[in-house]
Amino acid sequence: MTTPDDDTLLTIGELASHTGLTPQQLRMWETRFGFPEPIRLPSGHRRYTGAHVRAVQRVLHERERGMRLEQAIESAQRAEDVTSTGSVYAALAQRHPALASYTLTKRTLLALSWAIEDEATASASRGVLVGTFQRGRYFGQSQRRWEELARTARCSLAMADFETHDDVGAPAKVALPPDSPLLREWIVVHDSPTLAAALVAWELPGQEAVADPERHFEALWSVDGKIVRDAAVVSAQAAAALGSETGRRALSVLEEMPSPAPASLTTANAVFNRMVAYTDGTTLRGRRLR
Repeated sequence: MTTPDDDTLLTIGELASHTGLTPQQLRMWETRFGFPEPIRLPSGHRRYTGAHVRAVQRVLHERERGMRLEQAIESAQRAEDVTSTGSVYAALAQRHPALASYTLTKRTLLALSWAIEDEATASASRGVLVGTFQRGRYFGQSQRRWEELARTARCSLAMADFETHDDVGAPAKVALPPDSPLLREWIVVHDSPTLAAALVAWELPGQEAVADPERHFEALWSVDGKIVRDAAVVSAQAAAALGSETGRRALSVLEEMPSPAPASLTTANAVFNRMVAYTDGTTLRGRRLR
């Protein structure tokens, strides 16, 4: 059966027909999980689109792979967030509206990124590591460091304007197309049961005349396990949607891996103290800007 487009409005019976579920099951999911969230007509009747069909089918696919229903629905909702915007920053902001954002310079982002990377190296935890570099030449400046980081990761991804995907190297390379919003985003995520930290930012437009270290980004960062897991999953989903086999493997690893611990004051202090050392210039000198 052909999946309807996103402009077609379906009744709940038609949604059931497209997905193999019953209207009763769909209403039960909506009552328990708020999914699928229907479009409500002025009359109060539910209507659905092709996006709803795809989301329900994604849940059923994850259920076939052994995922619990609640987890499968959360995975489908994350996937819809990143698919609808193409932006990891937007998806994370939508899922965590209370998460504060900060306007930071590239210099400060570098300090925070290196602090997270250093903690990942120090912990030697077998986690999932994701980074975006905007341009391949920026990754080239950090390649040796990221190769060292990848040695202790179960799965690692570097996304930039590479010509092709490379699923053999570590980190694996994900080629971003010219129209990808991720080319304006700065992401460093490390997700493991012992260390969870995420930095997600997007570059503000209109900075052609600004010196490179002083370019401004709108940034979100957290050591809260749930937020970091969401950042890792939506980043991996973005890579998988572009055809990266390592992106798909990262999703499988995240599904199997225990959830990160709740936000840790110890981790936050460790990351913050490293960031201060970089920011005041003591450690920053001698490090190449990416």
